[in-house]
Amino acid sequence: MIVTIDGPAGAGKSSIARAVAGELGFAFLDTGAMYRAITLGAMRAGIALDQVVALVAYAETVRLDWNHDRIDLDGEDVSEEIRTPTVTGNIRFLADPPEIRNCLTLQQRKIARGRDLVTEGRDQGTEVFPDAQCKVFLTASPEERARRRQRQLAAAGRDVTLNEVLIAQNQRDLEDRLRPVGRLRAAADAIIIQTDAMETHQVKQTVLDEVRKRIAS
Repeated sequence: MIVTIDGPAGAGKSSIARAVAGELGFAFLDTGAMYRAITLGAMRAGIALDQVVALVAYAETVRLDWNHDRIDLDGEDVSEEIRTPTVTGNIRFLADPPEIRNCLTLQQRKIARGRDLVTEGRDQGTEVFPDAQCKVFLTASPEERARRRQRQLAAAGRDVTLNEVLIAQNQRDLEDRLRPVGRLRAAADAIIIQTDAMETHQVKQTVLDEVRKRIAS
């Protein structure tokens, strides 16, 4: 069974998807980590980020492996390094070209093959797994999402103002909505959950209830 959890940055997709997968005994896939890893690899390789042909060539040869919370780039664990602001600011160069998204879509489907999986991202229910048995779209107001992100950064020892987080987030939202392939949107058959007034455990339980309905049916 495939469960997709999509939504904008800061909606809590990763933490909820991870918790739901753990509760159900399903595998978990963080697709954002895959895009971050390939962005890091291109930067390390010195590829100019405006050179789409070179980026596509790199994406076609790189090897990504995802295991629980660990992402390996050509055999190296880069789980921590992919979370830097520099990588975050450059993801769009690797996430926008359709050819690169196609490469990662194939890798994501390969990881999911034959497994019960909870996967999260922007286009999992619309593009990558359009036939998934359960699709969820998590969202929240921009201000609430920015506050959550600021708390995450503070916990990691990075002091960033709420306004700085909000500006960066709004730019990311715009890019995600305008992307020609894999743009941010809810699938027509997705359950939309507005999480502003919800605690994490409430969101988790709501998603679990929906998944279990699908399992029972």
